[in-house]
Amino acid sequence: MSQDLLVQNETFTNLLNDLQVPDYTPSSNATQLLQAESKYIKDLKINVSNVLNNIQYLNRKEALLLAFAVAVNERFELLKESFSAQAREAGATEAELAEVIACTSLMNANNIFYRFRHFMKKEYYSNTPAGIKMSIMMNPVLGKEFFELLSLVISSINGCEMCVTSHEQSILQHGGSESKIFEGVKLGAIIKSLITVMA
Repeated sequence: MSQDLLVQNETFTNLLNDLQVPDYTPSSNATQLLQAESKYIKDLKINVSNVLNNIQYLNRKEALLLAFAVAVNERFELLKESFSAQAREAGATEAELAEVIACTSLMNANNIFYRFRHFMKKEYYSNTPAGIKMSIMMNPVLGKEFFELLSLVISSINGCEMCVTSHEQSILQHGGSESKIFEGVKLGAIIKSLITVMA
């Protein structure tokens, strides 16, 4: 039933082709949208295409590495494989892909910890050293500006205000622009919305 719906919906099929995921079995969320012939499928395809292809401030490799990071963060293997393969085609190295995974993992620790500190607003929690090792932040393979942008995008998805504010300031200090930050966060939001449908 799901495969038949997929074939019938040309827009969704084109989206999957663009993502280079031909062997997709629709999730219950995707199936619901396909059965209802939801107009949102067209919106989703346009949104995904825009953030991956119609970019002004990110280059193609950066866009794909950010998309890969979101797929890692959301633990969605199908898009992890697709975005990592496309990032390699765009020039990403194995060291860069590994650093995306490491950064995403570190942000998951930091986002929880610093969100807790922010919520509690207690002197003890705020002043006690975190003791979380973060050596990968010192001299990243990805370069400091992009590493900070990656950290900001994941922190935005994970909802840590302190981390978002800190990484935004760091990006600007390292020569990044608000336009690039905006484009990166928008990409993260759209890929997260894609995973909500596909997973």
